[in-house]
Amino acid sequence: MTFARKFYVADTHFGHRLMIGDTLARPRPFASTDEMDEALIANWNTVVGKDDIVFHLGDFAFQLHDRAERVRGIFHRLNGRKRLVIGNHDQRRDGSLHPTLAGLPWDEPPRDIVATHDEGHRLVLCHYALRAWPGAHRGAWHFYGHSHGDLPGEGLSRDVGVDCPDTGYAPRTFRQLTTGHRGGK
Repeated sequence: MTFARKFYVADTHFGHRLMIGDTLARPRPFASTDEMDEALIANWNTVVGKDDIVFHLGDFAFQLHDRAERVRGIFHRLNGRKRLVIGNHDQRRDGSLHPTLAGLPWDEPPRDIVATHDEGHRLVLCHYALRAWPGAHRGAWHFYGHSHGDLPGEGLSRDVGVDCPDTGYAPRTFRQLTTGHRGGK
């Protein structure tokens, strides 16, 4: 195996038509969900290699019960070893992981929160923005999604969703996401 880079992304919402509608403050610039999905796949595969690790911080796809085959097809087209941090749209009403996502060959079992290291920094990953996280007062970073770029970070935290102005609808590396970060309050 070659050297693996780590990437972070959230809120791809594959197949979710409301991501391109006028219900969002910043609707995605696509004419259809098919166009959006194809652009997200192309952007992902442009930056992620086959051996790279991608932490997806939730809300991978939408309408999982109606589009299971399409979701599986998209998953298999995406480069990298994919790890899921569970988001609200990844679950059934009872809080369990949706069977479509549970049946995908994730690199590790999906979890609600993940602690890892990157570029010599401790990093806490969760779909939701946390006001405090393990190591927050000792230089640990926190990456989150869910807010679609509408919730500013607190301290060393930031939204890594594809909707954020600096992510370009693609996964990004730790360095790309933290360079120039001024921190929250």
